[in-house]
Amino acid sequence: MMFELIVAGFMFVALIFYALSGGADFGGGMWDLLATGPRADAQRDAIGKAIAPIWEADHVWLILVIVILFTGFPRAFAAMMTALNIPFTLMLIGIVLRGSAFTFRKYDVKSQHVQHRWSTLFGAASFFTPFIQGVALGALSTGEIRIVDGRLATGFFAGWLTPFALACGLFALALFAFLAATYLTADPSTEPDVQNDFRWRALWSGSALAPIALLVFITSKQGAPAMYHGLTQWWAPLLIGTTLCFAIAALSSLWLRRFALARIAAMAEVTLILGGWSLSQYPNLVTPDITIFNDAAPEITLRLLTYALAAGAVVLFPSLFFLFRIFKGKEN
Repeated sequence: MMFELIVAGFMFVALIFYALSGGADFGGGMWDLLATGPRADAQRDAIGKAIAPIWEADHVWLILVIVILFTGFPRAFAAMMTALNIPFTLMLIGIVLRGSAFTFRKYDVKSQHVQHRWSTLFGAASFFTPFIQGVALGALSTGEIRIVDGRLATGFFAGWLTPFALACGLFALALFAFLAATYLTADPSTEPDVQNDFRWRALWSGSALAPIALLVFITSKQGAPAMYHGLTQWWAPLLIGTTLCFAIAALSSLWLRRFALARIAAMAEVTLILGGWSLSQYPNLVTPDITIFNDAAPEITLRLLTYALAAGAVVLFPSLFFLFRIFKGKEN
């Protein structure tokens, strides 16, 4: 049991880092599409400068989640990739289109028509992809994806077209938009006027999270009863209260222009939200048939995977710190 929990913990940490980094990149693409006013070009320029040095590195975390899943919990991987084949394929198409559009916009001719075309594709893919990711995560909690005798029994459309899953997709959009806008206020390359533009957008999107979260909770009663039950356990009020405190701290810091503090509070808020989702799911990977205990790989596989992940962390974290220190640190 120990190694199952350790490997699942590594997967959860990788998911958190993907949300905090890759999720913010998606949010930056959303604001790129929604750039308006006399400083629209300056807003897009700030987003490009913030994303450009690190956007390729952010998907390391998604790759890590997938590798841990198919190595440590192979039956869950097979079930997810089969049942959610359509949304996962759409997600991959969105990731490729988004990255391609971002690159081509940088190096294609600078005419307004061409730049607008790439910006539109970049922004649209940045909306579409995290929405699909939120829908897919929500689908895993619905209980509609059923595995019978090791085989998928519910087809390719179960779970992810439900109101609950769609509400999860909407919540992912608002969460990543808030995270990106908050990051951009604290980015050292953002000009003061543009910084204020993102400050207001962070306040709006952050305020929108509460009613959307309520929608997710309401739809979970019928759409994901196991998750609803988890969110009504003894620990739920404590977790929700702590998350709410960080949300208020983030919005208050944005209002007071304490942008570095707002960024820390927003990161804590996102971490607690994903933590609450994981706790309400525990121990399910695909509700209700596959858990981290009935689907774990042999102990020797889990043991070696744990050692490999620990050794990889020794290399990965200093490398990412060095990357961010070079490209995102303050200029001397």
